[in-house]
Amino acid sequence: MSSEHYSERILKFIQAKEYRPQQMDELARALGIGGAEQGDFHAACKALMRTGRVVLGSRNTLALPGMPGRVVGVFRGNLRGFGFIVPDVANAHGDLFVPPGGTGTAITGDTVEATVKKRGKRGGKMLYEGKIVQVLKRGRSTFVGELRRQFNRWFVVPDGNVLHAPIVVDDPGAKRARAGDQVVVEITSYPDEAGTARGVIASVLGKRGEPGVDTKSIIIQYQLPESFEAAPLEAARKAVAEFDASRNAEGRNDLCKLTIITIDPDDARDFDDAISIDENADGTVELGVHIADVAHFVREGSALDSEARERANSVYLPDTVLPMLPELLSNGVCSLQEKQPRLTKSAFITYDKNGQVKKTRFANSIIRSTKRLTYRQAAAILDGKPGRIGAKVVALLQEMERLAKTIRQRRIREGMLVLDLPSAELVLDDDGRPVDVEPEDVSFPHTIIEMFMVEANEAVARLFHNLKVPCLRRIHGGPEASSAVNLRKFISMLGYELSDGTDRAAVQALLAQVSGTPGAFAVNLAVLRSMQQAEYSPRTVGHYALASKHYGHFTSPIRRYPDLTVHRLLDRYLQGALKTAKQKQSVPSDEDLTALGRHCSNQERHAEAAERELKLVLILRLLENQVGESFRGVVTGIANMGVFVQLDRYLVEGLLRFDRLLDDWWEVEAGGGVAIGERSGRQIKIGDCLKVIIGRIDLPNRQIELSLTDPLPPTTARCRTTKPTSKPGKSDAGGRRAKSSGSAPRGGGARRSGKRLTKRRRR
Repeated sequence: MSSEHYSERILKFIQAKEYRPQQMDELARALGIGGAEQGDFHAACKALMRTGRVVLGSRNTLALPGMPGRVVGVFRGNLRGFGFIVPDVANAHGDLFVPPGGTGTAITGDTVEATVKKRGKRGGKMLYEGKIVQVLKRGRSTFVGELRRQFNRWFVVPDGNVLHAPIVVDDPGAKRARAGDQVVVEITSYPDEAGTARGVIASVLGKRGEPGVDTKSIIIQYQLPESFEAAPLEAARKAVAEFDASRNAEGRNDLCKLTIITIDPDDARDFDDAISIDENADGTVELGVHIADVAHFVREGSALDSEARERANSVYLPDTVLPMLPELLSNGVCSLQEKQPRLTKSAFITYDKNGQVKKTRFANSIIRSTKRLTYRQAAAILDGKPGRIGAKVVALLQEMERLAKTIRQRRIREGMLVLDLPSAELVLDDDGRPVDVEPEDVSFPHTIIEMFMVEANEAVARLFHNLKVPCLRRIHGGPEASSAVNLRKFISMLGYELSDGTDRAAVQALLAQVSGTPGAFAVNLAVLRSMQQAEYSPRTVGHYALASKHYGHFTSPIRRYPDLTVHRLLDRYLQGALKTAKQKQSVPSDEDLTALGRHCSNQERHAEAAERELKLVLILRLLENQVGESFRGVVTGIANMGVFVQLDRYLVEGLLRFDRLLDDWWEVEAGGGVAIGERSGRQIKIGDCLKVIIGRIDLPNRQIELSLTDPLPPTTARCRTTKPTSKPGKSDAGGRRAKSSGSAPRGGGARRSGKRLTKRRRR
């Protein structure tokens, strides 16, 4: 492990609020640094001290430096005029508060420099505030929003939470823009102390709310790539033209006579995994996971490869897909279409009757999918309604169900966490307008594929670990000590016990205890938030939520670049080019993989943020027509300004402000789980059931304002929950498309809760 990795771990640990200065050896024990790692760990500590990022305090303890006189960092603004600066160099006091009047022309995302002054003590701790004196780098200059006219002034109300001030525009007629149009505006001068920004309209996207306009807005807002340049398109066309199944099959395992099936969503177009199962005479079974051989078509270093690397992943928006690869590949020769010969990479995993892995092998192969099933079809077959599906396909699916249940039971025994978070799918009409939401399909065929993808991903990562070959892994570290402490406090506040927030067995017991109770959602969401984000890295950290020592992404190379890098490494192994130390030195280095992993992780989060925001916009668009209507909801959070209530039907949160509860003054208990009325003594707790009215939809700021239908009863009812089929927990469990964690910061309004709201389910 490089010193850079140790430095990141050390800083992250020391930056936690619960950290108390420790000596170097104490810190090493707290981080679980082994004897063989001590030299590199001490070198990393000393390097951090030399650069001033860590200081040596009393008793030779390590701590963050104090607040400097000037701070450089990224500004995060608030709708009410103040903001915070996240310092580039962490200090013992954390983020720097900037009061109203001190933000200058800075907006969220800008890199700024600020002077610092003391503003008194609280609880024995010195407080600081800053004044921005210079914007060093603008985060954004282009915004999307609605054009409005008021008091003979034209202005654009920008979408999202980056710029809260309206942007004055002088000549909307130059682009033939009209009031109510969604436009792209380029900033010419940023907000001054009076809050006025100015800009020019760069383009008109269409009438706000019309089909496709919201999607265009998000694509531009997040600068997502749409079309492909000529060079990668030409490379894709050439790869397709050169494809010849019979010629390309030479040297591959011919599996075309096997019964092999794919199971995907109804609207899927790219099928990148297929399944077969063989029963052996000794009672073992061999699972075959066959993955589209994208590496055969996308040559490393080509224009097509460079484009895929830059995009890093496909982006799945509710009404469109922005693919990582041109569609003539992703939906064509790389897609494992029914009856078509397709090149694959196959992982064969043999299991005993208890679902334990006995052996694993890999091969370049060619398959011909026997049948393309949807999840609905697969569920009907397993329910005894096969229709006209052939007997071999039905038998294979039944064997898949048996094996998946056995594997799932084994993985749960080993510590895999299964989170119970409700999710819903957004329903669009033929024009792309949101018309409804419906419960997400949680039938067992989803779990079948989840389990098989997990096993294949794990098998490939285990192979390269045994070969001592670095590869790009999917890592998910356990909760940091500070997160585990916060989780225990929160769980205790809800009336439950958690002995150790980092111990999977303890967390499993907690989740089982709360299953079906009013507080189940809050507990499951708290557990999810306590975990680190999964990311791509060559570090051998493992995957905490899956209880996997070695895990990588292998099963979706059509839509994820990290999977493609693993396929190329597997090619070298299958060609016998990873046997000698010299051959192993030719693979990408830890440093190269670390940089690539950081890029892919950032692109993934960027894409997920775009997907999440567009889905929220469409849900709010649907709710605009339901202002004044009442809904049942559950309290999912309590803050100083009010109570967050998740609407049962739509699984989005709105804010019920305390000032809407005019018959009392409300005090929020430390920890934020209970609000108590000072006059009445009434309590509002997380898990309480309320009936609320949608009072207002603030679509530009992505907020829902709520009010109560009736006065608050003396004792608020505790909601009863309906327990859906649980899914493996945390981000990308199962190798499928990462689920939205619902952990976006609360900003005073609507927030997506639980998993992502979408009509698509992607691996």
